[in-house]
Amino acid sequence: MTSHVAPHAGTSREIEAWFDDHGLPYFTGDHADTVEGWLSSKRIVAVIALIVAVSVASGIVVGAVLADRGSLGTAVGVLVFLVLLGVFAGRLLRMGTMLRWAVRRTFGSLGLMFPLLTRALPLLLLAVTFLFINAEVWQVAALMSRHVLWIAVAFFAAIAAVFLLVRLPEEVRQVERDVVGERVVECCAGTPAAEAARLVTAVPPDLPRFARANLVLVLLFNQAIQVLLLSLGLFVFFVVFGSLTIPDSTVAAWTGEPVTDLPSWIGRHIPVTNELWQVSLFLSAFAGLYFTVYAVTDETYRSQFFAGVSTELEQAVAVNAVYVSLSRAP
Repeated sequence: MTSHVAPHAGTSREIEAWFDDHGLPYFTGDHADTVEGWLSSKRIVAVIALIVAVSVASGIVVGAVLADRGSLGTAVGVLVFLVLLGVFAGRLLRMGTMLRWAVRRTFGSLGLMFPLLTRALPLLLLAVTFLFINAEVWQVAALMSRHVLWIAVAFFAAIAAVFLLVRLPEEVRQVERDVVGERVVECCAGTPAAEAARLVTAVPPDLPRFARANLVLVLLFNQAIQVLLLSLGLFVFFVVFGSLTIPDSTVAAWTGEPVTDLPSWIGRHIPVTNELWQVSLFLSAFAGLYFTVYAVTDETYRSQFFAGVSTELEQAVAVNAVYVSLSRAP
């Protein structure tokens, strides 16, 4: 019996390492059970309550005591909450593993990303360039206080994430339906499960909720990095375009206020006005939201995007089927 069990155990360990390397820690039972235990216990409520209390206290101290500005206190409280929640979730949910895979994949396939972006860029550039030379946009974005601007950017990012989280589970369920029969063996090619897939009868089970959530999260990170790269590119475009075409006198006429410089720690690296910086940041964040909505609603873009990641999704489902079958094999 030992001669049969040891190869299975070795293959299972290799598959678990493959899951971890591909940003799929929830596909191994131990970690999924740990996360589920945390989320279903009262400890998670206590941790969230503690994070909220620290965030509120930080906002009150900064807004009412140190700066005497309520809006700044709100911004600091939100920032503290997001940072603490991110650190806690990152350690418990192993978000870093998923993010590292998404970064590697995105930068490893930049050549495939540009054809996708060119579908959305023409209309996107037309829309946001029109807004960029609109006086009302400058009056709103350029005169915002800096922390309110960052709250607006965070709001755009949150709305974009909601759009993605609504649509991405549909793509995962479609892949689950496609990986059946001989597709399991085909999809396992090039993975540690390739040999075992030919030796066991692997029937893909329904993915547990944490495994399905894991696939959604890696897709979310992958798409979010694309949106971030697009937004950064547009930010640079706006800064350069504004520096070349919009004089300070026009900016002062649009905003009704004198033109100001960036803080010295930024201005020494980026010699642009504070107003141009803020408008460029605001519109690039808005463009990121626009691109996200386009990405989840345009069928041609979605089919091209998921043609690039469907192989990874199918492999994950197929390898999981073999992994589960090995755990049940005598």
